[in-house]
Amino acid sequence: MFGARGIVGGIAVSALDERCYERRDTATGAILTLAAAFGPAEAEAAADAAAGAFPGWSGLDPSNRAALLVKGAELLETRLDTLCHIGEREVGACPSWIRFNVEIAQATLRHAASLAGAIGEENATGAPAGVRYRLIRRPAGVVLGLAPWNAPVALAVRAVAAPLALGNTVVLKGSELCPKMHETVTQTLIDAGLPEGVLNFVSSAPEDAHDVVEVLIAHPAVRRVNFTGSTRVGRQVAATAAQHLKRCLLELSGKASSIVLADADLDGTAKAVAHGAFFNQGQVCMSTDRIVVEEAVADAFVDRLKAEAEKLRGDPHTGQAPFGHVIGTDAVLRLHGLIDDALGKGAVLITGGEHAGTLMQPTVIDHVAYGMRIYEKEIFGPVVGVVRVADAEEAVTVANDTEYGLTAAVFSRDLGKARTIARQIEAGAVHINGTTVCDDPTMPYGGMKASGYGRFGGRAVIDEFTEIQWMTERDEPAADQLDRQ
Repeated sequence: MFGARGIVGGIAVSALDERCYERRDTATGAILTLAAAFGPAEAEAAADAAAGAFPGWSGLDPSNRAALLVKGAELLETRLDTLCHIGEREVGACPSWIRFNVEIAQATLRHAASLAGAIGEENATGAPAGVRYRLIRRPAGVVLGLAPWNAPVALAVRAVAAPLALGNTVVLKGSELCPKMHETVTQTLIDAGLPEGVLNFVSSAPEDAHDVVEVLIAHPAVRRVNFTGSTRVGRQVAATAAQHLKRCLLELSGKASSIVLADADLDGTAKAVAHGAFFNQGQVCMSTDRIVVEEAVADAFVDRLKAEAEKLRGDPHTGQAPFGHVIGTDAVLRLHGLIDDALGKGAVLITGGEHAGTLMQPTVIDHVAYGMRIYEKEIFGPVVGVVRVADAEEAVTVANDTEYGLTAAVFSRDLGKARTIARQIEAGAVHINGTTVCDDPTMPYGGMKASGYGRFGGRAVIDEFTEIQWMTERDEPAADQLDRQ
């Protein structure tokens, strides 16, 4: 069993009255983590600590901030075994998923470090005679980061890296499902040399999460909010932020389609799509939910996909699985509900569908169609639906027939045709001949429609986590300015 505490002002702290909550394995009932259950008062203390550290951190030379983030990236590598152990216990993740997380987190920290120098000022053109314009970019203040459980290292780091690099201080509100992992990630970055209060960590019991987040958003020092998670919760975060006129960045649910055209390399495509559908048991916002395949090659493609899926089956006797376990038994029940609904409405089970505890086998459902819940809902598990279409035009229509717009993929040997189709897809990222599970912190990443707004990554984060001030400058007071206006 792990023990997890909050971190406020650089010090690991317990909740008032030593309040704790139990993170339990839903399949066995075993206690995985005994974590500090912060309430509103402790959350306010964390925001106060971040506010107190802001003047010193924002005034630090950008190169010094960058160096500390690079050091944090190096330290993550040294703690890989610990992170893999925690990830396996708290969220059922396999080592390859945690390694992938750490690699993305390291790249995120290094990219953020490269942006640290964006804080500063520049001369701007267009001023009238006798006037100079300056544009001053400055840190926003305290940033609240809300991180999910499914990519516990990468998304916790993404919630804090760019804000820190750009001179903000941060409160990270961790997931109730992986408090030890998020505490460990936070402590690793602090151990890199972050001054006291620059990065703080808050954990709470599930029943207190709403109140804790509301208090943090309302705190007067908090000027930015970033959230990664479900669209349902994201709407609540956005509404609360709007009440307090706080700007937020949201990366929410997805319903990624992979379009398979008749001229695609079916063997390579089946491998890529299986990866996109089943990596981390399909519990990724970018996971492939629907495979939209031209009817002319559908039978041949489904045969290949079945073979790839069956290579990824876990052993129900040992519990070992190439891509780990789903998060809990409630998730298994929800997934079976989607499968049963589809089969009851005419879909065909190609492979999978079984489970042993939280080990669920990779599942392929063919002949998915409009009117089935699996066609519409985000799956978030090791289940993928195949939708057969007549041609590329219908494929685009199906890919866009969702409220979400996070990622998509197009598979074709004709790159010109693939690009034309990709430009028609309503998604923040489209990959040609590549898996939908693709991340590069140097590129702007986020969604359209109900998948959120704003962009992590690239240089887009500079605008997300800074303020820009316009300054005018005259050598002498303009006595006649009001007369001229």
